[in-house]
Order: sequence, then C-alpha cells, then structure tokens
Amino acid sequence: MAVSKTTSQAGRTGALFVAPAGLLTLVLFVIPLGILVWMSLQDYPLLGKPTFTGFDNYLDIPGNEVFTQAIGFTLAYTVVTTIVMFLISFLLVAIANSRRRATRFYRTSYFLPYVVGTAAATLLWFVDSDPVIGVFNQVLVGLHLVDKPIAFLASPTLAFWSIIALVSWKFMGFQVIVLLMGLQSIPVALFEAARVDGASRWQQLRYITIPSLRPTLALLFILSVTGSLLAFDQFLILTKGGPDNSTVSVVFAVYNTAFVNFDMGKAAALSVVLLVVLLLISAIQLPLLRRKDV
Repeated sequence: MAVSKTTSQAGRTGALFVAPAGLLTLVLFVIPLGILVWMSLQDYPLLGKPTFTGFDNYLDIPGNEVFTQAIGFTLAYTVVTTIVMFLISFLLVAIANSRRRATRFYRTSYFLPYVVGTAAATLLWFVDSDPVIGVFNQVLVGLHLVDKPIAFLASPTLAFWSIIALVSWKFMGFQVIVLLMGLQSIPVALFEAARVDGASRWQQLRYITIPSLRPTLALLFILSVTGSLLAFDQFLILTKGGPDNSTVSVVFAVYNTAFVNFDMGKAAALSVVLLVVLLLISAIQLPLLRRKDV
C-alpha cells in the first residue's frame, strides 16, 4: 500500500513538472493546428465571412499549377542542396580536423556565415550578385574570367545555382562543426588498432569512421531535408520567386496564396498537406538515427 501511495505521489509530481511543457504544446501547436485544419475546410477570404466548402480546397491542389511547379522545384532544390552541402562539408571537415597551422581559424571562418541571420545573409548575397555594383562580378571581371558582368538572377538556371551557392555558404559551417564533433568523438584506439592490423585509410573510413558517424549523418540529413523543404527567406529576398516563377518554393507558394491572393482557406490546405509530407518524411528518416548494435 505504501509503495502504491509513493508511486502515485511520484506520478503526480512528474505530471506537475510536465504540465508547463504540455500547456505550451497545447496553446502553441495543438490549438493552432486545429484552427489551421478548420480554415482549410473553408472558403476563407482575408477580409470577409468564411463559408464551409468541405474538401474543395484539397481537391483543387492538383490543378494549382503554381503549387505543383513549386513542389517540383522544392524537391530538386532539396536534393541538390543536400548533396552539395554534404560534399563540401566532408572536404572542409578533412581540413578542419587536421593538425596543420591555422586550424582554429578555418573552423571559425567556416562557422561565421551560420551566425548571420538568413535574411541578412540573403540581402548581402543579393547586393554582391548585382551586375553593376556586385563584388562577384568585379572579382570575375578583374581576374579576366569573364568579359562582361553576369546577371546571376536573370535566368532560371543561374538563379537556381545562385541560391544553392548562398545556402551552401550560409549553412555548411553548421554541418562542418557537427561532423567535426562526431569525428572527434570516435575513440582514437579504434584507428590505432586498425593500423596495427594493416587496415588502409579506405578500410578505416568504411568500417570505422562512417559507421561511427551514422547517427550524426542521419541527423544532419534530416535537418538538411526538412530545412530545404521549408526554405522561404532566400527565395523571397534573393529572387522573389523569379524569373518567371522558376524559384517559387512550396512555402513561398503558400505565402503568395495567403498574402498576395488573400485566399487563406487554400493556403491553410496547402500548409496541411506540407505538414503531412514533413511528418511522413520524418517518420521514414527517424529510423536512421537508431544505431544498430554490431
């Protein structure tokens, strides 16, 4: 009886500690999510009285050409960004983890762009990309790599790769630091034992480094994919979705639907679909974080 009473008191005490977090989750997530779903079932103008339309907003999504194009662009952007950032990060980690001089300077310089806000970094990139006053063109022309300034944001291809360059420069420092921490957490004794057994560098990388970094790589992969799918600032500031709507991301399409076309119901439906997709992607990716015991 005493044990049961003690357990009950411990349960109530635990519930009291959890209650503030639960209340915040209820107020800041559950209730707004319910309102969002309710709005998605309405013809909900920004100004005016909403009317119930059922699932019409969801049924209209396949015919929304801008949104379907945004899905294709966002998927391509996510794949390319993830691959480019991982390749660059692996290269920079190899430099930052070495014992050469100025290693601390390298690590700091890699991480500095991540400290700058995304909006500020994008605005800086926008000015640097300008054909007249931009630093990029001045350097390229000064080194005689091009004959005349390049309009980096004038064509869909150049605009796409300009955004990839911006995002890689902005966020690769975070990946480098996380990978570096994961790499330095691997016991040195494992590599020493492998060298004694005659293992090559490739074998050490394949059988020690990569398996040990598996949870870290999975976490970075999840953050990279979800972050790319939710990207917005860089498109709004750098390209404004242009040229010809070629750089409209999914979140940008939701923003335009809500605050340019003033159709809150359709924007809510698009947001719900995006949320479901993110939940499915996270559910698929989360098992990657579970490290299998060898």
